[in-house]
Amino acid sequence: MAYGEAPILIKKVKKGGGHGHHGGAWKVAYADFVTAMMAFFLLMWLINTTSPEQKQGIADYFAPASVSHTTSGAGGILGGTALGDKGAQNAGAAPVMHQLAPTAPNQTTDAGQNSFSGGPGSSAAAMKDAQTKAETEDFASAAESLRQAMQDLPELAELSKQVLVDPTPEGLRIQLVDQEGRSMFDTGSAKPNDRARLLLRAVAKVVNQLHNRITIAGHTSANVGPAAESKGAGGKGPTSDWSLSEQRADASRVVLEENGVDPDRFYQVSGKANAEPLYPDDPTLPGNRRITIVLMREKPVLPPDRPN
Repeated sequence: MAYGEAPILIKKVKKGGGHGHHGGAWKVAYADFVTAMMAFFLLMWLINTTSPEQKQGIADYFAPASVSHTTSGAGGILGGTALGDKGAQNAGAAPVMHQLAPTAPNQTTDAGQNSFSGGPGSSAAAMKDAQTKAETEDFASAAESLRQAMQDLPELAELSKQVLVDPTPEGLRIQLVDQEGRSMFDTGSAKPNDRARLLLRAVAKVVNQLHNRITIAGHTSANVGPAAESKGAGGKGPTSDWSLSEQRADASRVVLEENGVDPDRFYQVSGKANAEPLYPDDPTLPGNRRITIVLMREKPVLPPDRPN
């Protein structure tokens, strides 16, 4: 090199990224991880949503079919046992079939009838249950019809609070109760006023939808002082309430007959005075004065259209 000449420098540049030494292998590992996590969460979801029966079915599907469930060395059809005491010449199947299908005992009741579920006793019980269910549905339909009639007619809308309808063990009970300033009978009188006749006509339309027998009971409130209701009934003291309540019940029966109810359907008409108050805490309330009409669960022996 001549004196005064600059030195020659050779610079080598290496090309390539800083992570080129492991390429794209991480992408494959990450994809496997995501796939495994997705399968894991899918498995957790399936376990949470399937029923025990479905889980058992899946387990049975994947269970090996060739595994023997017996403890014998053979594991075959006979499970290592012989066909019989005499060897192969014996039929051998008789004892096995006898064990699988033993003779069922002939169970009988005290009445001599078979005790299986298909006997006459169970059929009668089923018929009775079906009849009771149908009767309950009829009562519910009749009660709904009465409530609907009270809402549809303007003249009955204001009297809807004086009608109480509820099912009882005896049947469907309809109660026409007095309110303060809205009585159905004048004081000491057994003649129903216009308000009572209007309510009884509405009840008659509902009663005519069914064929059950009917009971009617009259009730009065407790006597208080000289202005007691029973004073106008022709007597003194609580004993006159019995005749007054009975007369009011019978007068209600007459109104129902006038509105199409068959007279043969009436089973009982009675007066109970103040013996069964609607409000026991205060027997003097006007609501204790009422007419109770019950559609009995027991139907008449003869159908209504059959001549006597």
